[in-house]
Parts: sequence; C-alpha cells; structure tokens
Amino acid sequence: MNNPWLAALSALFLWWFSTGIIIWRVKRADHQGRDAHLWSVILGLPLVVGGAVVFVNVLDDDTATGAYLGFLSALAIWAWIELAFLSGIIAGPNTTPCPPDATTANRFLRACGTIAWHELLLMGTMGAMAVVTEGHTNIFGLWTFVILFFARISAKLNLFFGVPRIHTEFLPQTLAHLPSHFRRAPMNAAFPIWVSALTFAVACFIERAWNAPTPGHLVGFTLLSALSLLALLEHWFMVLPLPDQKLWRWMIPAPPVTKPITDPALTRKH
Repeated sequence: MNNPWLAALSALFLWWFSTGIIIWRVKRADHQGRDAHLWSVILGLPLVVGGAVVFVNVLDDDTATGAYLGFLSALAIWAWIELAFLSGIIAGPNTTPCPPDATTANRFLRACGTIAWHELLLMGTMGAMAVVTEGHTNIFGLWTFVILFFARISAKLNLFFGVPRIHTEFLPQTLAHLPSHFRRAPMNAAFPIWVSALTFAVACFIERAWNAPTPGHLVGFTLLSALSLLALLEHWFMVLPLPDQKLWRWMIPAPPVTKPITDPALTRKH
C-alpha cells in the first residue's frame, strides 16, 4: 500500500476504467431510450452517497489507506456527477445546437447555458468539500476533486476556443447539440497557458511526494501527481495525432441489430 509505483498505477487504472465505464453506460442507455438515462443516474446514486460517506469518514486518516480512500471517494462523487451530465439529466437550460453564424460572444453564452447546471453542481460540491475538509489532515480527496474540476474547465475552454482533435463519437445522444459549440483550429492562445499550469502542478505534487514525511503523504501526493499528469496528457491528446480514442472505443456497445421485415407476399413464388 505504501509503494508509490502501485499508487501511480492505481491512479492510471482508475482514470481509464472510470472513464470507460461511464462512456459504456451512457452509450448503452442511448439504445434504450431517455428513461434509461434517468435510471442510470438514479441507480448510480450509491456512488455519490457512498463517496460522500467515505470522504467524511477518512478526513482524519493520514495513513496510506486513508489517502487511497480519499482519492476513491472523490472519484466516486465526480463519476456520478459526470454520469448525470452525460445522461442529460443535469446539464443546462440550453438544449439546441448553436447556429453556424453565431458570434463568438453568443456562442460562449450558449455554451455556458448548455452546461450551466453541471458546472454549478461541480462548484457547489467542491466548495462543500473544502468547508468539510478545513482543519482535517486528509486533504487528498479534496485535491483530487480540485484537479478534476480545473482540468475539465481547461478542456472545455480549449474545445470552445479551438483544438485540432475532437472526439465527438463518445458523446451520447442526450448531448448531440454540444459539439456545435466546439471549434476546430490548429491552436488557441489558452492552450499553452493551461498546459503550463498543469505541468507546474505535476512538478509541485511530485516534489511533495519526493519529500513526503509519512507514507500517507507519499501515497497521497503520488496519486495527485499521476492524476495531474493524466490531465496533462489529455490536453496533449487534443493537439497531437495519437490514437488515444482507442483506449475507450472498444467499450462502446454496438447498436442493436434490427432484423429486416420481410413481406411474405413479396417473397412468395408464383
């Protein structure tokens, strides 16, 4: 449990698996109708409830186990909120595509309206976690959520301002209008800023892990280092010609096969 390599590999696996299972669930629900998306969110409630319970109960656990549990609890809360967003249950008031001739300002306002409730829920959750964590020793659940939040904000801004590689095949039918707010471009001015910030975060967390005074801090900061590095890689995937979509494409369920209806009268021999 105290091995930093195990912690780094755990973060990598949980990032890949949690992303993949959410994609699998929302794409499967696409084939079953909107009620299936609602039931996905309802049946996923144990994720957010369990994550919140674990998060609160390990706030004073500064061991390696406490760091792992804090990390997992934040991932569980985040996963449910993302599931609710991708299912179209908690997204935003705007549910129509952006007109092709919209100005940048109008496109930005419409994009904000598309994700408004989701962003408010994320900010409210992060604020509540910060208040609850105040004065306690296990900060790794909170920092996990903070990294996920700012990395996601950065990714959305880059998609809005323009990047060359955008994978829309992972979006469910409930958010079919969302790509109309994206923009393909060779580069944008915000990209180097966010990449630099993420690189700095990775360096800071690695330094904290290297000088960790306890096994709990070593594991915790290693988890945060790995998560920040994965967020940084996700940003580079937006501009580099790498087949990163293959990491999850195989998890997308195939659409149901509909058998053709044959009319006996047409196939009857005369």
